Amino acid sequence: MNKSTTEEIRERFDNDVERFSNLDTGQLSTIDAKLSLELITESARRIVPNAENLLDIGCGAGNYTLMMLTKIPNLICTLVDLSLPMLHKALARVSKNTNKGVNILQGDIREVELKENFYDIILAGAVLHHLRDDKDWETMFEKLFKLLKPGGCLMISDLITQDTALLNDYTWEMYGDYLEGLSGKEYRQKVLDYVAKEDSPRSMNYQLDLMKQVGFSKVEILHKNMCFGAFGGIK
Repeated sequence: MNKSTTEEIRERFDNDVERFSNLDTGQLSTIDAKLSLELITESARRIVPNAENLLDIGCGAGNYTLMMLTKIPNLICTLVDLSLPMLHKALARVSKNTNKGVNILQGDIREVELKENFYDIILAGAVLHHLRDDKDWETMFEKLFKLLKPGGCLMISDLITQDTALLNDYTWEMYGDYLEGLSGKEYRQKVLDYVAKEDSPRSMNYQLDLMKQVGFSKVEILHKNMCFGAFGGIK
């Protein structure tokens, strides 16, 4: 199956702003969304309690930044997303919760230019699974490492796979059962078809190994449930 193009992904998110503005209703298909959101933001607070600069990649409507601001108020926030309507929504929401600057950048995080050795915290919520081949993943993690200040952290909440095919089949079968329990067989098929078309998740092991490879001094697993996980690294 041909995966969705960047343009197709952008168009879909342009038309889905309101759903992604509500953590309770927008993330039902994401298992433990609230827990992972809490874990990555609270961990970031403890790692960099005096953080000043936050980068939220694939920020959507701003949920991750908003949660981070409840932990460390008045961060200078840089929000990056493919979708301009998402960014406008995030800007409106985030601006109400910080007295510092909020910068928005529309574009693919692989291509946008950002300051290196500048960010204390980088949040990546449900975005990296859109990367495709090994080079894509390697280049992205190298870039994120360079953007962080020494001592800064990259915190990820995302869709993941297993390295062992048998166990990968098992976790996705469990996830399908979860979806079916939410809204029936049609919903199960709709979500799984969507993932097959749009997403290219990698395992947590793969990503943690890659983080160590590009230079992160520590990597940590915070949570894993079926094909979703929360994890991160410290520069």
